[in-house]
Amino acid sequence: MLTVMGATGNTGKKVVEMLLAAGQPVRALGRSEQRLGGLRALGAEILVGDPSEAAFLTRAFRGASAVYVMVPPDRETPHYHQDQQRKGEAIVQALRESGVRHVVALSALGTDQSDGTGLHALLHAQEERLKTLRDTNILMLRPVSFFENFLDVLPVIQQQGINADSVEPDLAIPMIATRDIAEVAARALMRRDWSGIAVRELLGPRDLSYREATRILGARLGRPELNYVQLPPQEMSQALVHAGLSETFARLYVEMTQAFNDGRIQPRAGRTADNTTPTRFEDFVAELPLDSANP
Repeated sequence: MLTVMGATGNTGKKVVEMLLAAGQPVRALGRSEQRLGGLRALGAEILVGDPSEAAFLTRAFRGASAVYVMVPPDRETPHYHQDQQRKGEAIVQALRESGVRHVVALSALGTDQSDGTGLHALLHAQEERLKTLRDTNILMLRPVSFFENFLDVLPVIQQQGINADSVEPDLAIPMIATRDIAEVAARALMRRDWSGIAVRELLGPRDLSYREATRILGARLGRPELNYVQLPPQEMSQALVHAGLSETFARLYVEMTQAFNDGRIQPRAGRTADNTTPTRFEDFVAELPLDSANP
């Protein structure tokens, strides 16, 4: 049995689907029985519960050969730090009590730094918690920006005709399709061929600037004039809050983008064949409906 947290999310759902396609028995975890229904129809065992409750996670992890873990984000909670800490501690307690020996953990590039990186600093704290587990083989996956993050800006494109963020327009950074993260995670869960604490960075096929990504996205959406606008940090934070995200999450997000702008979030060994993944941004946007951002 292989257990997957966040089974209705960007990476977890794809991990479950890939494992099932490979003939693996899978236990899929989530908070909504309705949203998990499609995975149950594919053959997964589903468990519904709160990811901040160690007792639920212990039951879900027990008997698994390997577990895929991630700290589910709640971008609307006013206490984002505390929410992430509570969930992270519950995961580690459940892993310890369930006796799981192989863990694939979703983290992020830049988590070798303990502060000044916003959202990534909270993932650093979770990596440190995971390292306290004894006799547990842990693979930390460290991707960076998901292609899927651009889906969040489609309403802005529709309403304002621009793409906006606080990252510098021509700063090329690693971006990745979540399907590529899921493929690496699913393979690791099946093979369980590492020992101790291992780290694997995942950088996508190439570094990409927000200006270039916006041009590619605009071409797909039939908006060749689509421009990228860099917002000042305070304005970006206010825009996120206006969109319904909490002030604490918005502040951490902007701090993260500033760390990118300052060049502080970098791969440890540059780009290599091992950390380069295949799916191009062009491949991703080609799958978007043509009317995704049309009025």
